[in-house]
Amino acid sequence: MNFVKKVFDKKPDEEVHRQFIRFGKGEFDGRFPLSLWKAKKIKVKTGFEFANDLVILCTKLGDAKVSGIVLSKEDISSVMSQNNIEGNSETKKGGLYYQNNIPSQELKKEQLIELEKVAYVTLLDVEGEGFKLKMKKKLPKPGKSADKIDDKFCQFEAEEKFYSLIKEDLFWDTPEAKKVAISHVVKVDQIIMPEGEKDYAKIRELAKRKGVLTRKISVDGKDSSKEVDFEA
Repeated sequence: MNFVKKVFDKKPDEEVHRQFIRFGKGEFDGRFPLSLWKAKKIKVKTGFEFANDLVILCTKLGDAKVSGIVLSKEDISSVMSQNNIEGNSETKKGGLYYQNNIPSQELKKEQLIELEKVAYVTLLDVEGEGFKLKMKKKLPKPGKSADKIDDKFCQFEAEEKFYSLIKEDLFWDTPEAKKVAISHVVKVDQIIMPEGEKDYAKIRELAKRKGVLTRKISVDGKDSSKEVDFEA
């Protein structure tokens, strides 16, 4: 279940919280973009926020060749070693996270699942039988205006036989269509601070956002929208 569906299903978790940390108070249009084009193959393009969800989707489709970067809060060298995953770790300036460099290698879907479990963000290229995922390897800076948001950060292509899985994961609330374009408006009305915490970094990490998420949907040129209150 991708993080936006969790919001609409009222099931926020750590993954959902992580997506809203970047927002202060205010209204932010054009966020969490994703699109689908259905022809001989299924093509999906999304913003960086769906990187983890797309990697998880790939694990449902089969084993694959994998390469790229995994960002993690902790040193995951032991996890990679235990699961026979090649890679080396280096700390980022400022100590915000570890950058784990993953050279090109064949991974079973079970190995990729274990890697995803310990990741903060998976910036990976994944290619298996009938599907291919490519994404950029550097997260965008927060605070960009809507017209500068990269809606092609992740690009995913798959054979038509995987359509139902793709639709269930990312386009669960749209009818059958050839073209779908979705974006979201994030309206943050309140920032809820953790009680009793004095460490600024911890406060920033734990503070929750409360507001309204609006999902703007275009299906073969027909527009609609839906909204939900959230606290994450």
